[in-house]
Amino acid sequence: MTATGAEGPARLPNREEQAAGWRAPGQDAGWLNPVRERFLLRLLVRKELRVRYRGSALGMLWSYVKPAVQFIVFYIALGVFLQLSRDTPAYAVYLFSGIVVINLFGEVFGNATRSITGNQALVSKIYLPSELFPWASMIVAMVHFLPQLVVLVVGALLFGWLPSTTAAVAFVLGIIILVVFTMGLGMLTAALNAAFRDVENFVDLIVMVATWLSPVLYRISMVEDAIGGTIWWWLYQLNPLTIVVELFHVAFWRFAPPVADAVAADPSLTGPGEPFGLWWAGLLIAVATFVIGTVVFERAKRRFAQEL
Repeated sequence: MTATGAEGPARLPNREEQAAGWRAPGQDAGWLNPVRERFLLRLLVRKELRVRYRGSALGMLWSYVKPAVQFIVFYIALGVFLQLSRDTPAYAVYLFSGIVVINLFGEVFGNATRSITGNQALVSKIYLPSELFPWASMIVAMVHFLPQLVVLVVGALLFGWLPSTTAAVAFVLGIIILVVFTMGLGMLTAALNAAFRDVENFVDLIVMVATWLSPVLYRISMVEDAIGGTIWWWLYQLNPLTIVVELFHVAFWRFAPPVADAVAADPSLTGPGEPFGLWWAGLLIAVATFVIGTVVFERAKRRFAQEL
């Protein structure tokens, strides 16, 4: 069968041309589209970055401003006024380790949710693999995450932290769990948001609640003291964000000299299951969420043009 266009019949690639890397336009590789269409993905990432900072005086400096303001507000309110810094050694590193996790979660989740509706003109008028939009949003969020990570490393070094194998493993596990889990949620909500615009408002609420339902601002041992031994304690521990935040604490806070000395005298400063805790449960939940989100997205993407 041949396709016809304005300039006459268009021939589909034969077997030899397909073997050489040619393929007919519009072929869909499903969840492999971000890998097969790497060039288009790079173009979308560049477009997102240009649009994000168009007309902005600070540009990429906003990647530093937002977490800096968050850190100052939380540190004064909780570290100074509620005196958490007095009972938690190197509280500044502890706090910022959690802030960078929540910021990455919030940006990937929120941007992926809005990725289809935000690119309505592209989705409804030309063919582009729909998977590229949430994946481009994730990569843009990672670009913004890198400056925050640099600040976290410098801050941890000031408190005597030194890189180690344990820190590297905890960091890699944390990033993998966070990205896989959040992309699963983002793909799911992106599909739902194309049909129901209320979804993006719910996502904003989820990000706000997640900040307080994971040990970003307080120690996990305080939660165990309050609800330990109940089903709520187990659910709290199985929250993937709790697992990721604790992995970041292991990577950048737990083994700093002032913290290690304090933990030797008071083991309650750290949570149970050190050093990596329930990482395996977090990874399983993340993979399951990613599979569900991808399946829902793949089934819904055929209706995106009509729904938009």
